[in-house]
Amino acid sequence: MVDLQIATAEKKKITLPNLRVLWHFVRPHRRTLLLGMALGLVGTGAALATPMVAKGVLDGLGTDASLIAPIALLVGLLVVGSVVLYLQWIVLGVLAERIVLDARKSIVRKYFGSTVGSLGTRPTGELVTRVTSDTVLLREAASNALVAIVNSVVGLVGALILMAVLDLVLLGAIASAIIAIAVLFARLMPPIAVAQRQSQEAVGRLGGILDGTLRAIRTVKSSRAETRESERVISEARTSAQHSVRAVKISALAWTFAGGGVQLAIIGILGLGGYRVSTGALAVSSLIAFLLYAFQVMGPVQTLATNITALQAGMAAAARIRQIDDLVTEVGDEGAMPSVRTEEVAPALEFRSVTARYAPGREPAVRGIDLEVPARGHTAIVGPSGAGKTSVFSLILRFLTPESGEIRLGGTPYDSLTIDEVRARLSYVEQETPVIPGSIRENLLFSHPEASESDIWAALESVHLDSAIRALDDGLDTDLIGSTVSGGQRQRIALARAIVRRPEILLLDEATAQVDGRTEAAIHEVIRDIASESAVVTIAHRLSTVLDADTILVMEDGVVRARGTHEELMNTDSLYRELVAALRIGDTTAMPA
Repeated sequence: MVDLQIATAEKKKITLPNLRVLWHFVRPHRRTLLLGMALGLVGTGAALATPMVAKGVLDGLGTDASLIAPIALLVGLLVVGSVVLYLQWIVLGVLAERIVLDARKSIVRKYFGSTVGSLGTRPTGELVTRVTSDTVLLREAASNALVAIVNSVVGLVGALILMAVLDLVLLGAIASAIIAIAVLFARLMPPIAVAQRQSQEAVGRLGGILDGTLRAIRTVKSSRAETRESERVISEARTSAQHSVRAVKISALAWTFAGGGVQLAIIGILGLGGYRVSTGALAVSSLIAFLLYAFQVMGPVQTLATNITALQAGMAAAARIRQIDDLVTEVGDEGAMPSVRTEEVAPALEFRSVTARYAPGREPAVRGIDLEVPARGHTAIVGPSGAGKTSVFSLILRFLTPESGEIRLGGTPYDSLTIDEVRARLSYVEQETPVIPGSIRENLLFSHPEASESDIWAALESVHLDSAIRALDDGLDTDLIGSTVSGGQRQRIALARAIVRRPEILLLDEATAQVDGRTEAAIHEVIRDIASESAVVTIAHRLSTVLDADTILVMEDGVVRARGTHEELMNTDSLYRELVAALRIGDTTAMPA
């Protein structure tokens, strides 16, 4: 009883919005849907006509009338019904795949158009399940289930009307059974919807945990945590299975009552009809036709039971798909042309009293920051954990929006530039240096698809990776996901990807964290070369990066507390001296590639 109450509340909360989501995906293909329904109605009409023609055959047995015409009509109805069924399967199959494609395109575009912060609020694996499994459930609900439900309702109503023509008394028996089944379904469908939604949510959590665990598989194995982590994933799989089993049990109850109720009605019709035939109130042919319609009613009732369940599953999936509307979309002009670089005296970047926070009510990530990054040169940002270094990069890249203050790019306020115009002049290398699924070539061309082969090899040579790539069997076409490229090599590939582009401003979140001393020296030489023509901003975690910088910004608690050269800060700032001591230790224990 409690489950039913919860289900009823859930149904009121999600049914109408979810139906609108279903219609949103179906509406562009409504003509195809109507064609599928029309074909279904033709097939249903052929099936409904069959018992009446059979009655005519039976009535003609006692006369000299020829049976050729009615039998030919029966064969014709069979052929028409088969052809229509074949065409309907094709139409509905095409419709289903188009709906899935549209749903997936919509979701993927929403993901890639959303802010980094809003995407980070959900596990990656869970976001993936919205595109994969949820859209499949949506397909079944938005195509097959809708058409089957309409056809079944038409078939059911048509059969009842023709039954009324044959005998109103027997109609009362079958109608009573159908009303009882309808009341039962009204009670059982909401708990099915709730169970299926909970099952899909568990699948989403499973995907999120599995994705994160597999990404950290080396840590998992080195910590001997394989059993614990596998049990975490299996626990979500078990939860999903439990909810699905609950939905199956309720569905089985509905189907059993539906089938049993109609069969019980048929038994009643057989007894009552036999009595009416014995009294002369009903012809034998009419009873047989009525029984044929009663058997036909079983099909629509069972189809309704199955497809209403599928519709509930699709609506549960629609509710999850609808949740992506909560993702915050970046405001920008995708069609904007990148700004042309000009020889201006203005700094490459300026922060003027910038304050920003990641969510309302939280402490500011940065507070009242003022800084300038010259158009040429190397600027390093140092500070303890939580000082706001990454937040500065997020502001530059427009992953984070200032609450107050102003950011300028080449003298132009950010507010006057689209997101594309800003990012077209930047290149960013993350500390974790993720590679994009695909080949080495595809990764190197990711930010600058127009780069030439010589540009690619020059970038690889500058990070001391050209020989290693040439030694691979597939060279630049080696798949990075399936290869054994080391962490240091991945970092150098990510840096080479940025170098190929030759950006106006290069942002590096410690580009030498996982490389050996020889490669590190080569990378710093590349940075110096780029800094002679453009602006380079690095978050420094190693002493060598600090020493190479033209200007150093010291951050603490979201503010810039000091700035200057290495020598100046060593003489004037105590925190900087502490950081240098720590950076020196990190420099001597650096991990090789």
